[in-house]
Amino acid sequence: MFAFIFSPSQINDDWPGYGLDLFSHPAHYSGDLECVFIPHGVIMDRTERLARNIMDDLGDHDIVVLCVLKGGYQFSADLVDRIKALSRNSSCTILMRVHFIRLKSYLNDQSTEDLHIVGAEDLSFLTGKAIVGTGKTMKTLLKHVEAFRPKMIKVATLLVKRVPNNWACLPDYVGFEIPNRFVVGYALDYNEYFRDLNHICVISESGKVKYKI
Repeated sequence: MFAFIFSPSQINDDWPGYGLDLFSHPAHYSGDLECVFIPHGVIMDRTERLARNIMDDLGDHDIVVLCVLKGGYQFSADLVDRIKALSRNSSCTILMRVHFIRLKSYLNDQSTEDLHIVGAEDLSFLTGKAIVGTGKTMKTLLKHVEAFRPKMIKVATLLVKRVPNNWACLPDYVGFEIPNRFVVGYALDYNEYFRDLNHICVISESGKVKYKI
């Protein structure tokens, strides 16, 4: 098991974000967003750096990427694409398989204790493999995955929020450490809306009301 932890890019608590008029975003979300918190180009650059870190650590390993749907699919897809590109142009290659599972834990903007894992009933193919998990709500998932005796487990996530007791299960690869704000976009949703945003944005209070269930 590797023990490398890479420091994420930290976004300060007082970061106001970028004005919405500086970037393109769907007109149907007019009034639903406060700001662009992390632009798409910055996300892509940081994802490429994480891919290089993973290549340095896990090169020549046979790995399985567990993508946590739905919020993790875009980050997972972009991370895998960059690992493949690096692998094609390097003597250190990674053989990858991708498997999708789904966790459900949010109601509106609040995380709940009711967590369901879908698609992880039989993960026996993980035995002896190196695992790179991407997504959120990892503590429960890791406990489930460990029962199938993988060779090693690494967790990659785009975002980690600074909230109390959030460091008990710190991922191995982190894109950005952010304040405790509810963000959407880049496949992160609020009741299934906002997944079509390219940037990571802060939802407005009126947006929360508009799409509340």
